[in-house]
Amino acid sequence: MIDDLPLTTIAALTGVAFVAGLIDAIAGGGGLLMVPSLLTAGLPPHFVFGTNKGAAVFGSGAALWRFARARLIDGRRAKWLFPAGFVGSLAGAGLLLLIEPAVLRPLVLVLLVIAGVVVAFVRPGEQRPGAPPVARATEKALLLSAVLGAYDGFFGPGTGTFLIIGFVTVLQLTLQQASATAKVVNFASNLAAMLLFVGRGLVLWKVSLPMAVGQFLGGIVGAQLAVQGGDRLVRRVVLGVVLALVARLGYDLWV
Repeated sequence: MIDDLPLTTIAALTGVAFVAGLIDAIAGGGGLLMVPSLLTAGLPPHFVFGTNKGAAVFGSGAALWRFARARLIDGRRAKWLFPAGFVGSLAGAGLLLLIEPAVLRPLVLVLLVIAGVVVAFVRPGEQRPGAPPVARATEKALLLSAVLGAYDGFFGPGTGTFLIIGFVTVLQLTLQQASATAKVVNFASNLAAMLLFVGRGLVLWKVSLPMAVGQFLGGIVGAQLAVQGGDRLVRRVVLGVVLALVARLGYDLWV
């Protein structure tokens, strides 16, 4: 039974949550640790996503707060990107609830492979000089936020990394700025999905709350490192996430 998870398993999941929150705050990809770990612990697929969101919202919220304190969040842009990510996530999470759990487990594996391929072969570009984003770029950023918000609500792993790459490309932000901006959408999508899953009773709080503590602390530490390390650190961690993901998927496929 999922209510009978041993304390050692919950402690291990909390440790994973700390690492995931730290990585996610810098470069995204924390869900690539969280989702497989919860599946391995024996939670049914729908409870995996609900419990993950119950913890992840604290990690993304902590990172967003730290980036805002460092003045890396554009408030005018955030007021549009937040609702786009929120509404998109509600749509994605609603779609997830329509899928039978028996079908979801193999779908998780397929989506992990797709996420791995995209993250592995897309590289953030360099900031290009120019004027602030025009209306067309803002529209693309809104569409990107809504689509990836839906992806986050439906599945999740890799969302932060995709957002960083997308904002570097569309809004011509530095990697550090893109990482901070991604947290606006990530927090919105996590919050929306969590609220929906809570309403359906799909968040296992006995597991989610300890993981939330780990995510919160990891988010604070990760955002602090990103603020201090700048683009160089963010680039290295993004590449590290890509390499770790490729290695993990390669091992899973081989086995």
